[in-house]
Amino acid sequence: MPLMIILFLTQVGAARVDGNLLDNGDFSRGSGNSVDEWRTDAWILSAGQTDYQWIRPQGDQPGEIEVNTHLDNDARWVQQLSLTAGWYYISAEARTVGVLSTFTGANVSVLEDGIASADLKGNSDWHKLGLYLKIGPHGADVDVALRLGGYMNLTRGQAFFRNVSVIPVPGPPAHADYVYDLDLIRQQEVNGPVGRPWTIPVTFLTLGLVAVIGWRMLTPIPQSGRLQQSKAQPEDRKRNGGSSARGA
Repeated sequence: MPLMIILFLTQVGAARVDGNLLDNGDFSRGSGNSVDEWRTDAWILSAGQTDYQWIRPQGDQPGEIEVNTHLDNDARWVQQLSLTAGWYYISAEARTVGVLSTFTGANVSVLEDGIASADLKGNSDWHKLGLYLKIGPHGADVDVALRLGGYMNLTRGQAFFRNVSVIPVPGPPAHADYVYDLDLIRQQEVNGPVGRPWTIPVTFLTLGLVAVIGWRMLTPIPQSGRLQQSKAQPEDRKRNGGSSARGA
């Protein structure tokens, strides 16, 4: 038993020697097209929409995962992590084949509102993509996603990912791009946008005007022409009758 514990701790230590908090971030373990510790997910889960493939390590080449979308989709490989307070750099190497140029391409993201790296489109060689994420004092559970597409950005093509990592860092370097504060983003999602105080009476006034205009449009217009005509009918009959009498 002690020997088994030592072997287990040795394997865990080797997996974390580079500081990577992801499990199986090099895609060295799996079966068939399933990759240990990773799951697949998509906006559209219909059969034939997107295929997912595990490419095993070969020689000195690391393992890879593929997202192959045939019909427009937002598809990804995902691993959930529990992170303590602090800064993290989340990154992966990615390349693309035939990804549409009009919407979000291959990217590294966290499945929260708008947290994503730069993206790759078209046909591209391997590029490192990454983002900096701040976790608040209470920690957080996050879903790290290797993604083709994005929220309301459905696309198609092939995306390949390798060497994925989540590394604790002191903070983002000066002038870094793709920097996010998770607590701030979640607060904005709960509270929504905040307007200026003067917009409240303006909003009510606008709604009142719309209501008045709508009421006027729906109110029937008095048919004054018919009323005048009906009033005039007795006089016309007298005139007509009188003319007939004189004619007789």
